[in-house]
Amino acid sequence: MIKIKGLHRNWKEFRLAGIDLNIGDGEYFVILGPTGAGKTLLLELIAGFYQPDEGEISIGGENVIGLPPEKRNIGFVYQDYSLFPHMNAAKNIEFGMRMRGVKNSDTVKKIAGYLNIEHLLHRHSQTLSGGEQQRVALARVLVIKPDVLLLDEPLSALDPGTQDSTRRILKNINNDSKLTVIHVTHDQTEARILADRIAIMMDGRIVQVGTPDEVFDKPVNDEVAHFVGVENVLKGEVIENSNGVAVLDIGGTMLEAVSECAVGDTVYACLRPENVTLSKTGVNSSARNSFECRLLEVERMGALVRVKADMDGGFLLNAFVTNQSADELGLVCGEPVVVSFKASAVHVV
Repeated sequence: MIKIKGLHRNWKEFRLAGIDLNIGDGEYFVILGPTGAGKTLLLELIAGFYQPDEGEISIGGENVIGLPPEKRNIGFVYQDYSLFPHMNAAKNIEFGMRMRGVKNSDTVKKIAGYLNIEHLLHRHSQTLSGGEQQRVALARVLVIKPDVLLLDEPLSALDPGTQDSTRRILKNINNDSKLTVIHVTHDQTEARILADRIAIMMDGRIVQVGTPDEVFDKPVNDEVAHFVGVENVLKGEVIENSNGVAVLDIGGTMLEAVSECAVGDTVYACLRPENVTLSKTGVNSSARNSFECRLLEVERMGALVRVKADMDGGFLLNAFVTNQSADELGLVCGEPVVVSFKASAVHVV
């Protein structure tokens, strides 16, 4: 559906360089990255608000380089929704249709009903909540029947409950209409819930593309690993590898990991905290890695507890356990605990 090849654009203070992406028809594609990575600028290039210095953008097989935004049949919803304050919700929704010389109140009512805002059509935008404004902005885009929907941080200003309901709306729009969606965010939970595939963007470049499981469980480098919340990113050296099971020397502690890396390679071992098991005396399991260590921190974070353990002075290891597990284990800072994890849980880069 959308093909981007060799895309470059220099704004002097920032540049996008060598962007290559293929986004499928009807795909919910999320561009995930930290603030300042260039995510919104990439959307604006796709929309036609800027022209690239070099490279190609095609939509539905048509080269759109040089085409103005109104000729690309793209819907764009910005983070601030950009509603007209002097218009009520109905007139805001109708705006794009009127600009195209089309007036169809039935379409407006149908889309408003689908988004559950039909009862708000008489209200001015300034009187609407953030979630209501966002649905009006979505409706304004959907009534023009775009080929592609671009969303720029659409949930960032909403409270957690409204975020949850709006995520369901966005996914339903994608599933019901088969509309191709490109969604920009820095929120990892949002990306993991919504995306068919994710592109990680950093410093104006795409550094990894894959399914949510691939991106979050198999980051391509230590920088991506830190960003996607791996938390345990440990530098070491491969000292042995037998049949794809490597032994890594991490500051004098030996870890086993499933890896094809060669002996002598300097690597990063990436281990998500939720893949670490805690016990007081050790458990019988298939985990190849099991170590006694000392608890340094026990931090309650709502449903989960983050635990930081000192691996005998070699390195620190983070783990997540449920509140119930923490209470049953009686976790106390300074006391010993056994941490265990499988070799297959360690991703080596």
